[in-house]
Amino acid sequence: MNMQIRLNEIRIFARHGVLEDERTLGAWFRVSLCAEADCTEAMHTDQLQHTVNYAEMADIVRQQMATPSRLLENVAWRIANNILESMPQVQSIEVTVHKEHPPVCVECESSSITLQLKR
Repeated sequence: MNMQIRLNEIRIFARHGVLEDERTLGAWFRVSLCAEADCTEAMHTDQLQHTVNYAEMADIVRQQMATPSRLLENVAWRIANNILESMPQVQSIEVTVHKEHPPVCVECESSSITLQLKR
């Protein structure tokens, strides 16, 4: 039985952006994940090794957010690709990256991209 395992609104400081100041000064970002996996065995065994460990997914987010990128698309792809490579039980992953208060000429709460990857 496929289930969705979600991490919502991980808030993390990072240095992503097209402008040099964005990569130098940094900004706050929010990352949400939705992994789809067959968790049937976990429902019956109540054992962590039979499901997707969301602590491991959070650690991948932390690691990938620590590497500066110009584009959110690159950050989201690195997170999604790393999860699929390191977690074979994940069949698909959706990653949303929000940049809080992006440097645009209007008041803007956040900009974001969403990427979906499947095996």
